[in-house]
Amino acid sequence: MAMEEIKSLQIGIVTVGNELMSGRIQDTNTSFLARQFQWQGWQVAVSLAVGDDEEMIARALAFCLSQTEAVIVTGGLGPTADDITTAAVARAFQLPLVTDAGALRHIRGIFSRYGLKWTDNNAKQAVFPQGAEIIANPVGTAPGFALRREGRIVAVIPGVPAEVERITTEGLLPLLRRVFPGASRHLAVRTLKTFGLSEAAVDQAVADVDLSGAEIGFYPRFPENHIVLSVRDGRDEAAARARLAVVEEEICRRLGTHVFARDEETLEGVTAALLREQGRTIAVAESCTGGLITDRLTDVPGSSAYLERGLVTYSNRSKVELLGVPVTVLETSGAVSEETACAMAAGVRDRAGTDLGLATTGIAGPDGGSEAKPVGTVYIALTDGVETYCRKFSYRWNRRRIKVIASQAALLMLKRYLAGEPPAKIP
Repeated sequence: MAMEEIKSLQIGIVTVGNELMSGRIQDTNTSFLARQFQWQGWQVAVSLAVGDDEEMIARALAFCLSQTEAVIVTGGLGPTADDITTAAVARAFQLPLVTDAGALRHIRGIFSRYGLKWTDNNAKQAVFPQGAEIIANPVGTAPGFALRREGRIVAVIPGVPAEVERITTEGLLPLLRRVFPGASRHLAVRTLKTFGLSEAAVDQAVADVDLSGAEIGFYPRFPENHIVLSVRDGRDEAAARARLAVVEEEICRRLGTHVFARDEETLEGVTAALLREQGRTIAVAESCTGGLITDRLTDVPGSSAYLERGLVTYSNRSKVELLGVPVTVLETSGAVSEETACAMAAGVRDRAGTDLGLATTGIAGPDGGSEAKPVGTVYIALTDGVETYCRKFSYRWNRRRIKVIASQAALLMLKRYLAGEPPAKIP
C-alpha cells in the first residue's frame, strides 16, 4: 500500500564500511544514487558515511530519518564478521532477526551453479529484520531489504558498486515509486561533455544564457568538464523536454566543437561509431601514452571492426624497427618532435595497411624535460596517407594526468577529422 503522497521526496544516504572511513575505498555509490534520484525529481537532503559500528549506524539512521522520508543504506551485508548493517538496523528498530527460506535457497543456488564451496557464514546473507520486504539482488548473493516505519522507509542494499547499480534500477527505484507515488516529478536532464576549455571558460561562455525554467550545474571530471542541464515540470513531461532542448541548443551553439558527447556517451564511443559508419580502419602508435589510446578504443564493443593494431613504441629502437622512423629524424629532431610524430603515424598506417594512422610522442615526466622541451610537451599526429595533421601540446599535470589528457586530445583529433572539421581546428 502506498504511503501518503508528498510534494518532493527527500532522501538520505548512509554508506557503511571501515574501508570508506580509512580511505582504502572510494565511495562511488553516493554519487550514483544521487544521480538516479535526481532523474526521478527527488532530492538528496543528506548523506553520511560511517564505519562498521552498530552505534554509529544507528545514529546516522536516526538523524537521516529526522530529515527525510526515505533513507538508503549501502554496505555491510556480506557474510563476514564485520558485516553488521542488518543487525544494526534490526536493533535500531527493536526487531528480531529471521532467516528467509527463499533467500537462502537463492544464495545456495548461486554457490551450486558456479561450483563455489559453501561455508555456513554465507547463510547470514539470508537473515533480515522481521517484517522486512526483500529487494532482489540480480548480480550478487546478498539481497537488500526495506522497512517501513511511521510514513518513512529505510532501504538497505549491498555496497558493491556493480550490485548497487543493478539493484537500484531494477528494485530500489520501482519500490520508491510504488511507496511514494505522488513524489515523482517530470524531470528532463541532459549532460553535455566538453573538452578543451577550463571550467571557468565554460562558465563564462554560457553565463548569460536564458535559463528560465532550467537549472545548470558544472562538474569537472578530468580531463573533461561536464554541464548538467535539468528542467522540472510536474504537470507536463513534453514541456520539460521542449524547454531543455532550447537551452541545450543555445549552449551547444556557444561551445561549438568543444561539446563532444552527451549523457552516457564517451569520446571513444562517439569516435568508434564514426569509424564504423564510414567503414574506416585505424592503427595506433603510442609512446608517451603507453597504450592508453588503444585501451580506450578497445573498451568499445566491436572494436575489431575498425582497430587493426596498437603498438607501444617507447624506445627509439622500437620506433625504427616497428614503425620505420628514420634514424636521421630521431637524431636531428629528437624522439619528441613533430617530425617523429608524423613519421610514427605514417609508419604504423603503412605497416598495418589501414586507412588512418594515429601517433603520440611526448615527455610525461617527472624527469626528461628541458628548457626547449619541458615536461608535458606532447606531439600528436594523424594521417590518412594524403594529409598529415600534427599538433603540439604543453600540459602542466603530473605523469598520469599527462597520459590521460594526451589520449583525450588524440581521440578528439580523430573524432573531429572523421566529422569533417577543418584541419586548422584539430583538435
